[in-house]
Amino acid sequence: MSGASPRGTYLLISEALRKDLAAGEYADGLPSEAELMASHGVARNTIRRALQALEAEGLIETAPGVGRRVARGGDKRSLVERMTAVIGEDSLAVGDAYPSEAKLCERFGASRTAVRRGLAQMEGTGLLDTVHGKGRTVRALPAPSNRP
Repeated sequence: MSGASPRGTYLLISEALRKDLAAGEYADGLPSEAELMASHGVARNTIRRALQALEAEGLIETAPGVGRRVARGGDKRSLVERMTAVIGEDSLAVGDAYPSEAKLCERFGASRTAVRRGLAQMEGTGLLDTVHGKGRTVRALPAPSNRP
């Protein structure tokens, strides 16, 4: 981006990104900060301010292990909450096989690291049991949730 802007460079970048979002250009997720820095020729802090402005408007969201993506209007639950809900959604009973890491990554659009952290948390709360070489099985059913 060349020249100084009286409005603030980050505002100009956020406007450009807003137009791209409206055109459906980032359906698979926003580019990384480094890619945005290179394409706009600005510092990382300028990109972060532009992204923070879009996040404050509710246009994008940051998903741990995934990056920034177009905000979803519906499900605002954490990854662990959504992974726990799989037990009920897939009608799994105690002793049934829980989906693999790869299937969970695909289902939730999350990184393997984020999925593994969620699985570790579920194992720690006693919902899942891991048998090496056999995978994970449901150890207990989750308590009913009061969240919508």
